[in-house]
Amino acid sequence: MLETVELAVIGGTGLYSMPGLTNLAEYDLDTPFGKPSAPLVVGTLDGKRLAFLARHGRGHTILPSEINFRANFYALKMLGITQVISVNAVGSLREDYAPGDLVVPDQVFDFTKDRKRTFFGEGLAAHISSADPFCPELSHSLLESIQDTGATVHLGGTFLTIEGPRFSTKAESQVFRAWGMSIIGMNTAPEAFLAREAEMCYAAMAHVTDYDVWHVVDAPVTVDIVIQRLAKNVDISQQAIRNLVKKSRDVRHCACGSALENTIITHPDVIPPETRQKLAILVGKYLK
Repeated sequence: MLETVELAVIGGTGLYSMPGLTNLAEYDLDTPFGKPSAPLVVGTLDGKRLAFLARHGRGHTILPSEINFRANFYALKMLGITQVISVNAVGSLREDYAPGDLVVPDQVFDFTKDRKRTFFGEGLAAHISSADPFCPELSHSLLESIQDTGATVHLGGTFLTIEGPRFSTKAESQVFRAWGMSIIGMNTAPEAFLAREAEMCYAAMAHVTDYDVWHVVDAPVTVDIVIQRLAKNVDISQQAIRNLVKKSRDVRHCACGSALENTIITHPDVIPPETRQKLAILVGKYLK
């Protein structure tokens, strides 16, 4: 029997576990979309239950484009998760977003090519709004939680998601800057869109590790640079999450919890039974 948990943290590069959790439980779940990246670890933090998922698997074995994003979010939905914090390592495309800073972005630009971006299909069509891909309420709480650590954090900016696993060329990096992008990483799309389809609040805590490859003074990004700078920020991530847990509310006032309302365009009578069953956890309340 699964328990019900409200808040989940998806840990990216450098954050593979969440110390301080007590009363641990581990859920090795199967979903209609396959296995998630790793078992979900649930524990108590300051009196509240928190779920943690290692995005790249234990030991970091999964490339960004190999991540089963749909299985990850379906598994979180199975635990009743309503709020998700995504932790990311990113490059900066702006001079004022310096290595060592944190960013809570408010926009996503999906520049990926080979990923499954939706739960829907197989006889059931729905079209969500993604004009504002991050939950403003959760993002604001996350911003305050990071500020309370004393770290330098910026609110706003566009998170450009690339396919990876390689880093950008200098030409690409300059184009992305010309487009007005703020930070660059490999995972926020399609996470933000799947979270919206699952009616979860979603916010990102992005750790700036480098200036990508556009900066004329800073060295081009390498794995060593990313790991070294992330190691310095792990404590900030963990403390910010603790602060957020203390601020978390039982009642959501945003529109994320009803994001699928009036989005299903397929007539209920023609939805295949197997698809209806597969997506019942998402759309069941709208197909009664």
